Amino acid sequence: MLYICDTCILIDYLRGKPETRQKLTSEKIHGLGMSAVTYMELIVGALNKQEVEIIKKAFADFAIIEISESISIKAKHLIESFSKSHGLLIPDALIAATALELDLPLFTSNIKDFRFIPNLNLT
Repeated sequence: MLYICDTCILIDYLRGKPETRQKLTSEKIHGLGMSAVTYMELIVGALNKQEVEIIKKAFADFAIIEISESISIKAKHLIESFSKSHGLLIPDALIAATALELDLPLFTSNIKDFRFIPNLNLT
């Protein structure tokens, strides 16, 4: 797997943002992934069942990384460290913990939401 994709990147892809579409399309052969949290955020954001099917089809080749005990523990430590000082939210902590656990970069356009997390490689 090449990197973990944040929710905002996948939304940009669905909206047809050219640079995001180009990057994800070219990197798909190397394998792309997302946290189960990202998958759930996409599904919750869908307006109807038809959009759910579009999302499922668009990202069928993506690995969905389930929340393991070790990811949960990492996320808990991130929340303890950064929720009050930097406003880190639970979904972002779980997404960051997933990237940290797999030692993969996180592809995001919301750098400000993650830049303060040590050892997290943002792209």
